[in-house]
Amino acid sequence: MTLSVGVTALPHTPEGRDLIGEAERMGADSVWVPEAWAFDALTPLGWLAATTTTIRLGTAIVQLGARSPAMLAMSALSLQVLSGGRFVLGVGTSGPQVMEGWHGVRFDRPVQRTRETIEIIRTVTSGERLEHHGRVYELPLPDSQGRSIRSMVPPMHVPVYIAALGPANLRLTGEMADGWIGNSFFPETASVFLDPIREGAAAAGRDPADLDLTVAAGLELTDDVEEAGRRHAEGYAFTFGAMGSATQNFYNDAFARQGYGEDVAEVQRLWLAGDREGARRQVPTAIGLGTNLVGTEDMVRARLRLYRDAGITTLRVGLPEEPGGAGIDHRVDQLGRLLDLVREVNSEADGPSSR
Repeated sequence: MTLSVGVTALPHTPEGRDLIGEAERMGADSVWVPEAWAFDALTPLGWLAATTTTIRLGTAIVQLGARSPAMLAMSALSLQVLSGGRFVLGVGTSGPQVMEGWHGVRFDRPVQRTRETIEIIRTVTSGERLEHHGRVYELPLPDSQGRSIRSMVPPMHVPVYIAALGPANLRLTGEMADGWIGNSFFPETASVFLDPIREGAAAAGRDPADLDLTVAAGLELTDDVEEAGRRHAEGYAFTFGAMGSATQNFYNDAFARQGYGEDVAEVQRLWLAGDREGARRQVPTAIGLGTNLVGTEDMVRARLRLYRDAGITTLRVGLPEEPGGAGIDHRVDQLGRLLDLVREVNSEADGPSSR
């Protein structure tokens, strides 16, 4: 098992575009563009399809329900053609705050919606006539003038990755997806996520080794480990306090399953009570260090081995901002050092001692 490195980046500024170009030149495997409530994830990849040549182009993620499944399939086909086959469609249901507050779409049956969306996308991209009779989508609409239509685009494969945190969605990932968009991930507790993925794959008669298992990790190579770990930990206060409601926060649930239930519950309580500083202080430093690549080169090398041995295949890396100003030199330097470390770790896996 070897690791590849992708970068999470936004090509909306000259610095962002230059960073992606440098990442491709240096040998990064992929670039991942997010979608929240600012820029969309698909339009920037159209631009990158025209300005890059080798790097894979992925969404992490597009929000299901924001577009019809057929529209998502059309966009995916467009990007697959424009990129010469380098596009990866990462999908996720987001949460009720975004879907119901921003898109005006009810957040209901998220796992079923994911399943049916992928089924529809694969029907469209395979060149079959679109007819779907599900619990979320009925196509063509009954009692309508709609008809079953076949895409005019020649059939082609579009890899679909699922962003999943909960057990049911993780099992669906193993059953249906080409890969996993993971986060909130400690390699020491990888089984919390990977066991359900493997269960879903086994139930569908699939080999789990065929899935690209990707996880997000911030990068910061530094000797000031405590300060950096604290800063990364405090950044989670918004996730635990605001990325969900008082009764439903998928990130908090994922950390609870990894042993941090009391910690994240207290962070959420403080945040919702208006004590943002107290919430930031309450996040354990171990969370900042354990879910990211933070520390000296020796420390990061050791973490990379844990990811590799857990079965992770791709790291979606967030690069640190330039200290004290704009520019990309610091991030390029950090990425180059990481790529060297990954090559070292991968060479260990390829050596005689690993066989």
